Amino acid sequence: QVQLVESGGDLVQPGGSLRLSCAASGFTLDSYNIAWFRQAPGKEREGISCIRGSDGITHYFDSVKNRFTVSRDNAKNTVYLQMNSLKPEDTAVYYCAAEAPYGSSCFFGYASGMDYWGKGTQVTVSS
Repeated sequence: QVQLVESGGDLVQPGGSLRLSCAASGFTLDSYNIAWFRQAPGKEREGISCIRGSDGITHYFDSVKNRFTVSRDNAKNTVYLQMNSLKPEDTAVYYCAAEAPYGSSCFFGYASGMDYWGKGTQVTVSS
């Protein structure tokens, strides 16, 4: 059974950092593309990054480029999202999602194309 569990969300001041984790079970990270999405109140779910299962290549969307870094630990079957220079507009529920290999939804940020989802973790950036 495929399962994704996010953790690490918290309240942080502007300019601060957080690291989110996405623990996967029921599959190995080299067999699925893993995306991070976020959804702020009243807004659509937004793709922010992707790490490709086959080779670990990463992709970031403009809103987080040069501030966020996605990585994975295959031994722990966990994907991480390191978030630096956080802004109030980064406040959202953050989700990780998995896509079967050779798909394109991860890299294009298409939420509807992802196969599995975690339940999310809340990140609040406020002074």
